[in-house]
Amino acid sequence: SCNSSRTPGQREALINGLKKADPDLLFFAGDQTYRHTEHTIGWLEFGLQFRDIIRDRPAVTIPDDHDVGQGNLWGAGGGKASTSAGDTGGYFYPTSYVNMVQRQQTSHLPDPVDPAPVKGDIGVYFTRLIVGGVDFAILEDRKFKTGPNGTIPKMGPRADHINDPAYDRSAIDVPGLKLLGQRQLDFLKSWADDWKGVRSKAALSATAFCGAVHLHGNPDNRLLADLDCNGWPQTGRNKALRLLKEAGAIHLCGDQHLAVVVQHGIDEFRDGPWSFTSPALVNTIYGRWWHPEDEHAGSNPIPESPLPWTGDYEDGLGNKITMAAYANPEDRNDETKRADGYGITRFEFDKQKIVFQCFPRFTTQGADGAPKQFPGWPVTVPLEGPPKD
Repeated sequence: SCNSSRTPGQREALINGLKKADPDLLFFAGDQTYRHTEHTIGWLEFGLQFRDIIRDRPAVTIPDDHDVGQGNLWGAGGGKASTSAGDTGGYFYPTSYVNMVQRQQTSHLPDPVDPAPVKGDIGVYFTRLIVGGVDFAILEDRKFKTGPNGTIPKMGPRADHINDPAYDRSAIDVPGLKLLGQRQLDFLKSWADDWKGVRSKAALSATAFCGAVHLHGNPDNRLLADLDCNGWPQTGRNKALRLLKEAGAIHLCGDQHLAVVVQHGIDEFRDGPWSFTSPALVNTIYGRWWHPEDEHAGSNPIPESPLPWTGDYEDGLGNKITMAAYANPEDRNDETKRADGYGITRFEFDKQKIVFQCFPRFTTQGADGAPKQFPGWPVTVPLEGPPKD
């Protein structure tokens, strides 16, 4: 995800790395282009940049906020946003434009499992795809989400930003707020129970079910909670995670401009699914960092990790997460140190494990001849197969 339009031209380093990894399936999690009012041009540009890897293997592409011309998106089940900020909920640009974006990016996917359009006659695309024994639920984690402006108490200078460490986390988790929406929750429930012909499950969506970020935009801008992430609303987040856990699924996403692997906690630390947020493909738009204010490791840090801040934490919304790995930008002014790149997820059925790998865009060769990964990777987690009788 996050393919910065500020850096035009080809993506040779990314393509070379992906060809070496030789994935069976590609997933582009959104923000394929930042050309807010010229999506067709941006989509063609994206195709030219990635055609050499897309041409000979299946690819899932889903639009995120910038693809439909917004900096942030709370779709609110369709309808019209009052401003381009979008925090009142809905879409700012006309239905015809939004549907065009969705058609260009998702028309090659399997048919939607529940195809009825939302308000404003905006189409849907949430669906299911099985490749190589892995059952992928492709979710729309923006379309049904409630906007924060006017629905919760304002906690900061913006409706979607909170910086008061003393605020009541439950005050913003009010009844009636939606995240995935009932239609997608119903889909996940049936998907979780259906194991015919599959060996593992994964959910694909735009962004993360937590706020695993401390510094936004630059290293001096600390933000406690950002309601653009899907750690809010917390009740909706936990409903989604319970269903993913029931399915034995992992979660793969992008959007955050910061690669992380976390295990979610729902009621307790480490009782939820694993999630891998991939790095930005080209990170010239926005930097983010994981940097706890007290600079302490969490409880139960990852043994022998080269990273100082792993273990159990609560995000700024009160959600429990276990940080396993993160890839902070070293120097935003140096193209080779912006922590952009790509993630690889390997389902190793014979060993009953899933391996998350994460490579810098301009990776170099290690002593073993293999491309170097970001420190802290690979991360290996159990593969939860079909339920046993």
